[in-house]
Amino acid sequence: MLRCSKVGLRARHDDDIPVLRTELYDDVVNGSRSEGAAWRPITPGSKDPRLVVDDTEQWRVPFSVVELDGGTLVGTATLWGIDNHHRSAHLGLGLLPACRGQGYGTDVVATLCHYGFAVRGLHRLQIETLADNTAMLRAAERNGFVREGVLRSSAWVLGEFLDEVVLGLLAQDWRPKAEL
Repeated sequence: MLRCSKVGLRARHDDDIPVLRTELYDDVVNGSRSEGAAWRPITPGSKDPRLVVDDTEQWRVPFSVVELDGGTLVGTATLWGIDNHHRSAHLGLGLLPACRGQGYGTDVVATLCHYGFAVRGLHRLQIETLADNTAMLRAAERNGFVREGVLRSSAWVLGEFLDEVVLGLLAQDWRPKAEL
Protein backbone atom coordinates (compact mmCIF):
# COMPACT_ATOMS: atom_id res chain seq x y z
CA MET A 1 0.00 0.00 0.00
CA LEU A 2 1.12 3.54 -0.76
CA ARG A 3 0.74 5.77 2.32
CA CYS A 4 0.58 9.49 3.03
CA SER A 5 -0.37 11.25 6.27
CA LYS A 6 -4.11 10.46 6.24
CA VAL A 7 -4.78 7.93 3.49
CA GLY A 8 -3.40 4.88 1.78
CA LEU A 9 -3.84 3.76 -1.81
CA ARG A 10 -4.32 0.02 -2.19
CA ALA A 11 -5.63 -2.51 -4.68
CA ARG A 12 -9.40 -2.69 -5.21
CA HIS A 13 -11.10 -5.32 -3.03
CA ASP A 14 -14.33 -7.06 -3.96
CA ASP A 15 -16.12 -5.59 -0.93
CA ASP A 16 -15.19 -2.04 -2.11
CA ILE A 17 -17.30 -2.42 -5.26
CA PRO A 18 -20.84 -2.19 -3.79
CA VAL A 19 -19.85 0.85 -1.70
CA LEU A 20 -18.27 2.65 -4.65
CA ARG A 21 -21.19 1.81 -6.92
CA THR A 22 -23.87 3.10 -4.54
CA GLU A 23 -22.01 6.09 -3.07
CA LEU A 24 -20.12 7.35 -6.13
CA TYR A 25 -21.36 5.93 -9.40
CA ASP A 26 -25.12 5.75 -8.71
CA ASP A 27 -25.06 9.50 -7.94
CA VAL A 28 -26.20 11.15 -11.20
CA VAL A 29 -24.80 14.60 -10.39
CA ASN A 30 -21.40 13.34 -9.18
CA GLY A 31 -21.15 10.84 -12.03
CA SER A 32 -22.03 13.48 -14.61
CA ARG A 33 -19.44 15.89 -13.23
CA SER A 34 -16.62 13.36 -12.92
CA GLU A 35 -16.91 11.26 -16.07
CA GLY A 36 -16.13 12.36 -19.60
CA ALA A 37 -19.35 10.77 -20.80
CA ALA A 38 -23.05 10.83 -20.04
CA TRP A 39 -24.04 9.18 -16.76
CA ARG A 40 -25.53 5.72 -16.95
CA PRO A 41 -26.37 3.29 -14.17
CA ILE A 42 -24.08 0.40 -13.35
CA THR A 43 -25.83 -2.93 -12.94
CA PRO A 44 -24.88 -4.82 -9.77
CA GLY A 45 -22.40 -7.53 -10.69
CA SER A 46 -21.35 -5.83 -13.93
CA LYS A 47 -17.71 -5.82 -14.96
CA ASP A 48 -17.68 -2.03 -15.44
CA PRO A 49 -14.01 -0.94 -15.59
CA ARG A 50 -14.64 1.94 -13.18
CA LEU A 51 -15.26 -0.68 -10.51
CA VAL A 52 -13.67 -3.97 -11.55
CA VAL A 53 -9.93 -3.78 -12.11
CA ASP A 54 -8.29 -5.47 -15.10
CA ASP A 55 -4.71 -6.03 -13.95
CA THR A 56 -3.56 -6.54 -17.55
CA GLU A 57 -4.35 -2.93 -18.55
CA GLN A 58 -1.17 -0.94 -18.97
CA TRP A 59 -2.72 2.50 -19.56
CA ARG A 60 -4.32 2.95 -16.12
CA VAL A 61 -3.79 1.99 -12.50
CA PRO A 62 -6.88 2.25 -10.28
CA PHE A 63 -6.65 2.31 -6.49
CA SER A 64 -9.07 2.23 -3.61
CA VAL A 65 -8.42 5.01 -1.09
CA VAL A 66 -8.60 4.07 2.60
CA GLU A 67 -8.09 5.95 5.86
CA LEU A 68 -4.87 4.94 7.55
CA ASP A 69 -6.64 4.94 10.92
CA GLY A 70 -8.93 1.93 10.63
CA GLY A 71 -8.76 1.19 6.91
CA THR A 72 -12.19 2.65 6.08
CA LEU A 73 -12.84 3.06 2.36
CA VAL A 74 -13.03 6.76 1.47
CA GLY A 75 -12.89 6.72 -2.35
CA THR A 76 -10.99 5.94 -5.52
CA ALA A 77 -7.86 7.24 -7.20
CA THR A 78 -6.51 6.54 -10.67
CA LEU A 79 -3.39 7.19 -12.68
CA TRP A 80 -4.69 6.96 -16.24
CA GLY A 81 -3.67 7.72 -19.80
CA ILE A 82 -0.21 6.42 -18.93
CA ASP A 83 2.12 7.07 -21.85
CA ASN A 84 5.43 5.29 -21.30
CA HIS A 85 7.03 6.89 -24.36
CA HIS A 86 6.36 10.48 -23.31
CA ARG A 87 6.53 9.46 -19.62
CA SER A 88 3.27 11.20 -18.77
CA ALA A 89 -0.08 10.39 -17.21
CA HIS A 90 -3.27 11.95 -15.89
CA LEU A 91 -4.63 11.57 -12.41
CA GLY A 92 -8.09 11.61 -10.93
CA LEU A 93 -9.89 10.83 -7.73
CA GLY A 94 -13.35 10.48 -6.29
CA LEU A 95 -14.18 10.72 -2.60
CA LEU A 96 -17.30 9.34 -0.98
CA PRO A 97 -19.68 12.19 -0.03
CA ALA A 98 -19.16 11.73 3.75
CA CYS A 99 -15.38 11.94 3.27
CA ARG A 100 -15.17 15.23 1.41
CA GLY A 101 -13.78 18.39 3.01
CA GLN A 102 -11.40 16.55 5.35
CA GLY A 103 -8.12 17.02 3.48
CA TYR A 104 -8.14 13.56 1.92
CA GLY A 105 -8.03 14.96 -1.63
CA THR A 106 -4.73 16.76 -1.03
CA ASP A 107 -3.28 13.57 0.44
CA VAL A 108 -4.52 11.46 -2.48
CA VAL A 109 -2.97 13.83 -5.03
CA ALA A 110 0.34 13.76 -3.10
CA THR A 111 0.30 9.96 -3.06
CA LEU A 112 -0.52 9.71 -6.77
CA CYS A 113 2.37 12.11 -7.49
CA HIS A 114 4.71 9.88 -5.47
CA TYR A 115 3.50 6.85 -7.41
CA GLY A 116 3.79 8.60 -10.77
CA PHE A 117 7.17 10.25 -10.26
CA ALA A 118 9.05 8.04 -7.76
CA VAL A 119 7.60 4.61 -8.54
CA ARG A 120 6.80 4.87 -12.27
CA GLY A 121 9.54 7.34 -13.26
CA LEU A 122 7.16 9.62 -15.12
CA HIS A 123 8.14 13.13 -16.24
CA ARG A 124 4.74 14.89 -16.29
CA LEU A 125 1.42 14.52 -14.52
CA GLN A 126 -1.74 16.31 -15.61
CA ILE A 127 -5.16 16.99 -14.11
CA GLU A 128 -8.27 18.14 -15.94
CA THR A 129 -11.14 19.29 -13.75
CA LEU A 130 -14.24 21.43 -13.98
CA ALA A 131 -13.47 25.09 -13.33
CA ASP A 132 -15.90 25.16 -10.38
CA ASN A 133 -14.31 22.14 -8.68
CA THR A 134 -12.53 24.22 -6.05
CA ALA A 135 -11.65 21.19 -3.92
CA MET A 136 -9.71 19.52 -6.73
CA LEU A 137 -8.09 22.78 -7.81
CA ARG A 138 -6.96 23.41 -4.23
CA ALA A 139 -5.66 19.83 -3.78
CA ALA A 140 -3.71 20.06 -7.05
CA GLU A 141 -2.20 23.47 -6.34
CA ARG A 142 -1.22 22.47 -2.78
CA ASN A 143 0.81 19.70 -4.41
CA GLY A 144 2.59 22.03 -6.84
CA PHE A 145 0.39 21.71 -9.93
CA VAL A 146 0.30 24.82 -12.11
CA ARG A 147 -2.76 26.01 -14.01
CA GLU A 148 -1.80 25.75 -17.67
CA GLY A 149 -5.04 26.74 -19.32
CA VAL A 150 -8.79 26.77 -19.50
CA LEU A 151 -10.76 24.77 -22.04
CA ARG A 152 -13.76 27.01 -22.54
CA SER A 153 -17.17 25.30 -22.61
CA SER A 154 -15.52 21.91 -23.16
CA ALA A 155 -17.56 19.74 -20.79
CA TRP A 156 -21.24 18.95 -21.29
CA VAL A 157 -22.63 18.46 -17.78
CA LEU A 158 -26.33 18.06 -17.01
CA GLY A 159 -27.61 20.31 -19.75
CA GLU A 160 -24.91 22.96 -19.92
CA PHE A 161 -21.35 23.46 -21.13
CA LEU A 162 -18.76 24.11 -18.41
CA ASP A 163 -15.14 25.21 -18.56
CA GLU A 164 -12.36 22.81 -17.64
CA VAL A 165 -9.01 23.74 -16.11
CA VAL A 166 -5.83 21.93 -17.15
CA LEU A 167 -3.10 21.67 -14.52
CA GLY A 168 0.35 20.16 -14.91
CA LEU A 169 3.28 19.17 -12.73
CA LEU A 170 6.75 18.19 -13.96
CA ALA A 171 9.01 15.81 -12.08
CA GLN A 172 11.68 18.49 -11.60
CA ASP A 173 9.11 20.79 -9.94
CA TRP A 174 7.64 18.12 -7.66
CA ARG A 175 8.30 18.46 -3.94
CA PRO A 176 7.62 15.12 -2.27
CA LYS A 177 5.82 15.11 1.08
CA ALA A 178 7.91 13.95 3.99
CA GLU A 179 5.26 11.36 4.97
CA LEU A 180 5.72 9.31 1.80
